[in-house]
Amino acid sequence: MNDNTNLNEPLGDKSDELSLDLFIVLARAYNSVVSHSTRSIQSYGLNSTEFGVLDLLYHKGPQPLQKIGEKVLISSGNITYVADKLQKKNLLVRIASPDDRRVIFADLTEEGRSFIQEIFPHHQSVLVEAVKGLDEAEKKVAITLLKKLGLSAEDSFKQQT
Repeated sequence: MNDNTNLNEPLGDKSDELSLDLFIVLARAYNSVVSHSTRSIQSYGLNSTEFGVLDLLYHKGPQPLQKIGEKVLISSGNITYVADKLQKKNLLVRIASPDDRRVIFADLTEEGRSFIQEIFPHHQSVLVEAVKGLDEAEKKVAITLLKKLGLSAEDSFKQQT
């Protein structure tokens, strides 16, 4: 380090500093909102992944196990573990595909469907409460901007690999 370096000066320009500030604010906002969701989900004896699988099956119907992992962002090994746990709780059932023996579908049991129908409205109200800091117009703008940011970051990541 030379004598002309001021330790209080940022290393990059203002744009770099703004990007770091955005990252910190985004991470903190995400953590704050997710804490509401996590507490709600855990109050029903589930973890976030289990809830994600039940939510997907409730809203989209039966799904191939390998596709569930992609949609709720977990590995194929973990989806088997989560499906086993939900099956032991009698919330999920596995169904062999009639067209391809290699494909196994997951679906909700009647108990699973009743369970998610009962808890989802409360969970939705928890999420509404968690994001009430923005009005409707601000939420629309935030959705647009965050999609743009996510797609750009994804493209950049793909180009680096």
